[in-house]
Amino acid sequence: MSQRSARCAKNARPFVGVAAAFLAGPMGLPMPARAARVDAVMPVSITLLAGCSINATSVAFPALSRLSAARTATGILRTTCTDTTPFNIGLDQGSGAGASTTVRLMSGPPSAFIAYGLFQNSALSANFGNTVGSDTVPGTGLDTSQAITVYAEVPSQAAPKPGAYADVVNVVVTF
Repeated sequence: MSQRSARCAKNARPFVGVAAAFLAGPMGLPMPARAARVDAVMPVSITLLAGCSINATSVAFPALSRLSAARTATGILRTTCTDTTPFNIGLDQGSGAGASTTVRLMSGPPSAFIAYGLFQNSALSANFGNTVGSDTVPGTGLDTSQAITVYAEVPSQAAPKPGAYADVVNVVVTF
C-alpha cells in the first residue's frame, strides 16, 4: 500500500464518522424516534334469541246454588314475546281426572266434578286447546305485553254436590 493510499484510508474513517453524524441530524443531535403503528380489528356481535313470557289471571265463576243455566266468565293471558317472534298460546286439559281440552272438569267434594269449557271467542265457538295450528291462539311478538282473553263457560248440568270446585290449567307458549 502506498503512503497516499494509507493516508486516504486513515482519513476515510473520520469522514465516515462525520457523514454518520450529519445523517443523524443537524449539528449531531439525535433524530426523534419514529412512531410505530400496529392495526387490529375487534369484532363486536350479539345474538338476540327469541323469547316469550306469559302470566294469567284466574277465571272465577260467581257462586251459585244450582247450574240450571249456563254461566260465563273470562280470564286474561298476558304474553310478551321478542319483537317479530311468531308464537302460539295453548291451554291443556287441566288437572281434572278424565278431562280433555273440549270438556274440562273442576274437581270438588269427593267424586264430584263440574264440566266447563274454555274458548278463544265470546261466541264460545272456538275451543281453546293445545294443538298448534288447530285450537291454539297464534300471534307475533311486539316486545310489549299483549292481552288474550279466555272465555269460559259452565254449561247447565245436573246439580253436583255443594262445595268448592277448582281446576288448574297449564298455559303453554310455543315460539
